[in-house]
Amino acid sequence: MTLSEARMHARLPEPLIVVVADDDDDLRSLATAMLRAEGCSTLEARDGQELVDLLQAADEPGLRPDVVVADVMMPRLSGLGALEALRRARRDVPVVMMTGASDEAIRSVAAKLGAAEVLRKPFEPDDLVTAVRKARASPPQRPT
Repeated sequence: MTLSEARMHARLPEPLIVVVADDDDDLRSLATAMLRAEGCSTLEARDGQELVDLLQAADEPGLRPDVVVADVMMPRLSGLGALEALRRARRDVPVVMMTGASDEAIRSVAAKLGAAEVLRKPFEPDDLVTAVRKARASPPQRPT
């Protein structure tokens, strides 16, 4: 195993702060548990508006999330709407989108808004951890 492969298989660096936003309580809890098992600190949001509000409130060093994981379809404000609001506010936090839809248009819109990754639900625990790793390791994506 090379050094870079070892790093990819190592636990996520601590203290990595990840916000998980999903209106499905079970999925949000499961994703949070997966990330905590990897050594992450987590915050949760039940919809896109709660996500935007949480990120506005967490604007101090040491409180800023390192990565956001958000569902595309949520009430009040969709994940894509939240991503657009974050980019308008010049928040460069990497965002991993989750969707149950197989619609390629969603992936295209997410990429244009600067999403680092789009995960198709259902996904395996390793898929989520890998997506968070990649999002954290890559430079912030700017909207196109």
